[in-house]
Amino acid sequence: MTTIARTDTLTRDALTVLQPGFVGTTAPDWLLRRIGEGLTSVGLFGRNIATESQLASLTAQLRAEGDDVLVAIDEEGGDVTRLEVRTGSSFPGNLALGSVDDTDLTRAVAHELGRRLAACGVDLNWAPSADVNSNPGNPVIGVRSFGADPHLVARHTAAYIEGLQSAGVAACTKHFPGHGDTGVDSHHALPRIDVDLDTLHARELVPFRAAIAAGSKSVMSAHILLPALDPTRPATLSPRVLTGLLREELGYDGLIVTDAVEMQAIASTYGIERGSVLAIAAGADALCVGGGLADEDTVLRLRDALVAAVRAGELPESRLADAAARVRALASWTRQARGDVAGPGAETQEGTAPGTGTGTGTGTGIGTGTGTGIGLVAARRALRVTGSGEPLSSPPYVAAFTPVANIAVGDETPWGVAAELSGLLPGTATGTYGPSADPAAVLAAAGSRRIVAVVRDEHRHPWMSAALDALLASRPDTVVIEMGVPQAVARGAVHVATHGAARVCGRAAAEALTPTPPLP
Repeated sequence: MTTIARTDTLTRDALTVLQPGFVGTTAPDWLLRRIGEGLTSVGLFGRNIATESQLASLTAQLRAEGDDVLVAIDEEGGDVTRLEVRTGSSFPGNLALGSVDDTDLTRAVAHELGRRLAACGVDLNWAPSADVNSNPGNPVIGVRSFGADPHLVARHTAAYIEGLQSAGVAACTKHFPGHGDTGVDSHHALPRIDVDLDTLHARELVPFRAAIAAGSKSVMSAHILLPALDPTRPATLSPRVLTGLLREELGYDGLIVTDAVEMQAIASTYGIERGSVLAIAAGADALCVGGGLADEDTVLRLRDALVAAVRAGELPESRLADAAARVRALASWTRQARGDVAGPGAETQEGTAPGTGTGTGTGTGIGTGTGTGIGLVAARRALRVTGSGEPLSSPPYVAAFTPVANIAVGDETPWGVAAELSGLLPGTATGTYGPSADPAAVLAAAGSRRIVAVVRDEHRHPWMSAALDALLASRPDTVVIEMGVPQAVARGAVHVATHGAARVCGRAAAEALTPTPPLP
């Protein structure tokens, strides 16, 4: 077995720049060995988390091998949650916060999310998304964006970073230089954004400038091609984008992290080894990997590819050393931050949002725990209810029209309003319908019950629109709840736009539809 003493500086640096994942709720032996050999970061996903106490034990296990280990997670809140992957998030996502447009609220939500992460030993969050959702048909960003206005996105990105980092958790602002105008999901292929430099500076880069000014400790690159900047290489692999634009022009001096290198935008074109070498050479400092490839062999392949590239003269050793130094610097900051925020009195009162009063969540378990208060306050404020129909007075039939989830969101996390309505109106029934949905079957299943049709991004799915057309023609008293981007025309006897599908968004919608919702 390789020991610390026998691990040369080059090999240690190659391990230091990796941010791998693993399978299981305890750390495998191979991962602990690699930490001893120089691995400095570990990425956590939903598969690694069962309870808050288990997560705290896991992070303690990792830090027993090295106190400076960066424990990272992809916890955006809202639709993209790992902390509450099996229950739905206690926090609404970015679009909900942007629709309220109260930066104090955004800051408070991010701080409480950061406090929860820090309490579990997580100190690097691959969030927030600073993408401007200028293309409403975007298949991967959508409600993960604060909105379509660059300046709104900028102010909420800055507030989110301030809130998260005040809790001792480093922010990782993504997806530089902006994934909002894409019509392709980079998990599957390489998106291309054909805009000129003036548009890029006036739109995509506005939130990233704000993020830099707010002190974001890290920035994540996007696997997107912007011919105006580099006609041949995606941003993650482009010196013009990462070094020329981000480092030199925008003056960013923090850690640059790649989006997952096993995503097809990189893996199918360059391969993960070659892509990783090109990313570090271009100016990236850390390589995210492990959402899909979560094994020791992947770590060793990338480590060896970096070492071989240096020895072959394809990657300057000084560039790898600089990247590793930036990783260690962030690890040092997070270690200090953990101490700074751990003392008594460092936490804000849970459930308190500026100008909104106090929420009600006081539990301690993932899915029902801390954060429910401020998250539910925010979700309630984000609701937009239109129409003149009557509230629900008896248990309805909930028809959930469910699109295929993108990889970032995943299909493990429950969403909708049926469970929440069942709690308020016992006896509520529900059915799930996909692209082959037959409106006649929905009507038959509903019987005499009032129908609540739940959709997600109706504007992107013609089959959803057709199903709603048929339901509303037969049952004009149908309630429609849009839990994605509310781009389609609001219709239905009552239309509720939640601006996200987090659990608290479903709760807020259910409350709005019942005659006597609970007090805040």
